[in-house]
Amino acid sequence: MSLLDAIRANPAAADYLAWPGEFDPSRCYEHVEEVVLASGEALERVAKDGAGGTYFLCGEGGEERPVLFADSEGGAALLAVGVPELVRLLLAVPWWRDCRRLTVEESAEAAEEYLEDEPGHFADRDAAAAALGLEVPSEAEALARLREVAFGLGASYVLLNAQEGNAYRPLLRG
Repeated sequence: MSLLDAIRANPAAADYLAWPGEFDPSRCYEHVEEVVLASGEALERVAKDGAGGTYFLCGEGGEERPVLFADSEGGAALLAVGVPELVRLLLAVPWWRDCRRLTVEESAEAAEEYLEDEPGHFADRDAAAAALGLEVPSEAEALARLREVAFGLGASYVLLNAQEGNAYRPLLRG
């Protein structure tokens, strides 16, 4: 069974990843506009967030492919190499969007806000991770890997508006 199928089959994991993870593989409809990779590689929609953003697998293959996120406002970032790496990121730092510079300090501030509203966050996260058979990396490890992927490999994954040819702006800053 693929990890995406395992998420769909497990309500606790699916619920946690939908919120606060903002990753819902049961919602896989069209992105807000037609997009393509500048490289010409294939894009496969695999999930949506709650605000119209889309998660794409890039290239050919299975769940080991790079995962690119495009928001509904024209921003994009390569987040992970493979669905398992993405899910571990979302388990460790579901508030990654509030960490534009990918620092532990930003993450701590964002976590504080989330935890005020979600007192059972860590128990829910740990239950989701256990259900999927994944270990949760530390925030520092997850942010370091996100930085490595987004600013290293990510330079090769430029998302374009298919009709106008305009590149999406980077969601993260180095």
